[in-house]
Amino acid sequence: MELRLLNYFRVVCEVLHFTRAAEKLGISQPTLSQQIRLLEDRLDTTLFFRVGKRIELTPAGVILLEHVNQIFLEIDCASEKIEELKGLHRGQLRIGSSGNHFLYSPLLSFHEKYPKIKLSVFDFTSEEIVQKVLNSELDIGAIFLPVYHEQLQTIPLFSSKLSVAVSYIHPFSNRDSIYMHELQLHPLFLLPKHYLLRQTIDKHCLELGFTLNPIVELSDIYSLIRMTQLHNGITIVPEIYAKDVADLPIKLLNIVDSLPTNEVGLIFRKGNFTSSAVQAFIDHLTNHYNVNK
Repeated sequence: MELRLLNYFRVVCEVLHFTRAAEKLGISQPTLSQQIRLLEDRLDTTLFFRVGKRIELTPAGVILLEHVNQIFLEIDCASEKIEELKGLHRGQLRIGSSGNHFLYSPLLSFHEKYPKIKLSVFDFTSEEIVQKVLNSELDIGAIFLPVYHEQLQTIPLFSSKLSVAVSYIHPFSNRDSIYMHELQLHPLFLLPKHYLLRQTIDKHCLELGFTLNPIVELSDIYSLIRMTQLHNGITIVPEIYAKDVADLPIKLLNIVDSLPTNEVGLIFRKGNFTSSAVQAFIDHLTNHYNVNK
């Protein structure tokens, strides 16, 4: 069976829409429909229920998708093994990170050491990174731990406590510490609710008997700190992230309430084969944070 047909099927499964799948593949919608019908004829089964423009996988389609994903995973693995023959002089690493600031320094030093390995870094939530590593859309993830999954291996890098950040003209700037309940009456900027850090903050506040209601939610820590500095507000961020943003004048306040410490680490797929590039990146980051503890 042609890989081309299986790839067409896989893309349709991703978006569950023939027109959007055709656009993604760069072919016409009638051509895609004809190719899927050809695949169904060869398998003598129906792969999709078609209800108007909406489609769903049939039971046979679900079974085929599971095996198609495994086929393409094996192809990717074979490609990586072939790249191994070329050593660490070329290749690409796709890295997912829940906030990129703590990677700045080790990324630059890794590039200096392996200049021909292309590094692509994507900012996603921890949940998105886990799924994309499992789907082999990312080679490695740098996220908040713990993560429990039988197909994933984790390596802790460092722990970082949460701190309150304010501008130097904020009324709190003359203090060194603060209680969480004091934040309720001030403009507050936080990550969206589906982020693990925000969930940690919300859970802790509920245990203390109140909720925090940010006036703005932003999906990256640099923007949170920038808004805090420009608009004289407050944010709550991991201390190590804020310290890496040296270009923004903010003050960090210790949180008196015992908020949980956040552990950051690496995740990657378990298996018999880990590419040299992935292993080199793991070794580089673990060494970087061991040296800088």
